[in-house]
Amino acid sequence: MEGLFDPPETPGPATGAEGLIAPPTAPLAVRMRPQTLDEIVGQQHLLGEGSPLRRLINGQGAASVLLYGPPGTGKTTMASLIARATGGRFEALSALSAGVKEVRAVIDVARRRLIGDGKGPGQQTVLFIDEVHRFSKTQQDALLDAVENRIVLLVAATTENPSFSVVAPLLSRSLVLQLRSLTDDDIREVLKRAVADPRGLDGRVQVTEAAYDHLVAVAGGDARRALTALEASADSTEIVDLADVETAIDRAAVRYDRDGDQHYDVTSAFIKSIRGSDVDAAVHYLARMIAAGEDPRFIARRLMIHASEDIGMADPTALQTAVAAAHVVNMVGMPEARLALTQATIHLATAPKSAGVVKAIGAALADVEAGKARAVPPHLRDSHYAGAKKLGNGVAYRYPHDHPDGVVAQQYPPDELVGVDYYEPTDHGLEREIGPRVARLRSIVRGAVTRRRSR
Repeated sequence: MEGLFDPPETPGPATGAEGLIAPPTAPLAVRMRPQTLDEIVGQQHLLGEGSPLRRLINGQGAASVLLYGPPGTGKTTMASLIARATGGRFEALSALSAGVKEVRAVIDVARRRLIGDGKGPGQQTVLFIDEVHRFSKTQQDALLDAVENRIVLLVAATTENPSFSVVAPLLSRSLVLQLRSLTDDDIREVLKRAVADPRGLDGRVQVTEAAYDHLVAVAGGDARRALTALEASADSTEIVDLADVETAIDRAAVRYDRDGDQHYDVTSAFIKSIRGSDVDAAVHYLARMIAAGEDPRFIARRLMIHASEDIGMADPTALQTAVAAAHVVNMVGMPEARLALTQATIHLATAPKSAGVVKAIGAALADVEAGKARAVPPHLRDSHYAGAKKLGNGVAYRYPHDHPDGVVAQQYPPDELVGVDYYEPTDHGLEREIGPRVARLRSIVRGAVTRRRSR
C-alpha cells in the first residue's frame, strides 16, 4: 500500500468523491488525507500552473497517469483527488490481491457505467491500481484496451522505476510522473497540521520541538509513517515529548527494497563511495543495507568484486580482507558479521585506488574478440605427449628457474601481440613500486622488443 494515506488493504466496494471523508475512528493518517489540491504538501515540481498533474486534479485532463515515487508521498491522495475532480467513480485495486479476473470485472462495470442508462451522460471510472509493478505482463496487458479507449482513467502507483516494471505499451499510453520524498519541512508541516486540524488531534495535545524533530527524523520522508508515529505517541498523553516518541518508535524508516530500485541505487552509491574514497559515506550505505535486511552474502560479493575492480594491485591485501569478510559471513553469520563487512568497507574505502586490473583484462579481451588470438608460439605448446617434439612443441623453451635471475628473454604472446602492454600500473599505493619492476621485467623478457606496440 504505497500512497500518502492509503485506502484499506482489501479494495472493498468502490467509493465516489464522498468516500474521501474518513470517519473519526479511522487512523490519523487516513483522516488527514488532503481533501483539496491546496492541502497537498510537497510535489510542487508536479503541481505548477498548467502542469499535466494539476490539470488532472482540477478535472481538466483526460490522460491516464502513472505515479512513481517512494511510499507516503501522495500517490493515493492524488488518485482520489482526480476522481473527485472528474466526478468519476473511484475504483481501487491492489496488485497484491487482484488478478486478471478482477481487472476485467472492473473494466466491464466501467464500460457499462460509461454508456449509462440512456437517459443522461454516463460516468467515467477512475481506476486506481496500487503496486502496479507487481502486476504480471498478462495483467498489465489486460488494461491496455480500456486505457486506450478511455473506458477507465487509469491512475497507477508504483515505488519501482516503471521503465523496468511496467510494460512498454502501458507506459506509452500514460503520463509518467515521478514524486519525490517529502522534505523535513514538509513532514513538519504535515505533523503540525494534524495536531491542530479538527480532522486530526484538534489541538487536544501539545508536541515539543524535540518530539517534532524525532518524528521528522524517523519518518524518512514518508508522511504516513510520520502521522502513524504521532498518533501512537499521543495515544495516552496531552503533552508529547521526546521520550513518548522514542517509546512509540524505535528506529527510523529505511527506504530500501531488496528487489527494487532502492536496492540498485543504494548498492551503486555504496560502491561509488568506496571508489571515491569517502569512507563515511561508504559506511552509511553499508548500514542502510544491513538495517534493511540485505543478504550479507550479496554485500560480501560486492566487496570482493570491488577489491579487484577499483583497487587491484595498488593494495593486493584489499582482496584478502574482502574474502576474509565473506568467510566470516558464511561461518559466523549476522549480526556479528556486520563488523567484518564494516572492516572490509573501511579497508577498501581508504585503500589507494587503481583500475589497472580492469583495464588489463578489458584490453586483452578486446584483442581476443577482435581476432588477435593466433597460434601459441611453438616453444610454449604442450609437449607432454608422444610425438609432441616431432611437431616442434616445447622445443627451445627456456626454463626460467635454470637462470640466476629467474627471468629470461623469451617470446610468450602470439606474434601479433609481441610488445603489447595490457597492464599499466599507476603510481598509487604498492603500484608505485610495482611499476618499475614491471618495466624491468618487460625489458628482460622481451629482449630487444621493449617498445610498446599499439593494439
